[in-house]
Amino acid sequence: MGYLHCCGSLHKTRTFMLVPAGDFVLCELDVLTQCPICGHYVVQLTRIDENNNISTIRLTNKKARKFFDKLKSKIIYEEKIYDYSKICHSSFYLNYNEYGVKKRCYSNISNLKLGKF
Repeated sequence: MGYLHCCGSLHKTRTFMLVPAGDFVLCELDVLTQCPICGHYVVQLTRIDENNNISTIRLTNKKARKFFDKLKSKIIYEEKIYDYSKICHSSFYLNYNEYGVKKRCYSNISNLKLGKF
């Protein structure tokens, strides 16, 4: 998931990988369907060539829609980033050790009784 700068802030976009044409190594298309502030439809094509030179093409509204329709056939896949923090996990914590005695947290080392049975 990419970000585009529009109206003074970054907005999350859908990112598509395209078939590289010509001497380009990487082609990436970012699509912002609607800016939450101005409502524009924004498309940005980012290309990297063999010498690591970056070129970008950025279009808005009607021209952007035509440009996206023109490039639809060259899309390989859409990048999806999964948020693993939303996976449910248990917060269960057992306060007893294997002998059935309640666990204690000793913050002072002098209270530890090492070697005592």
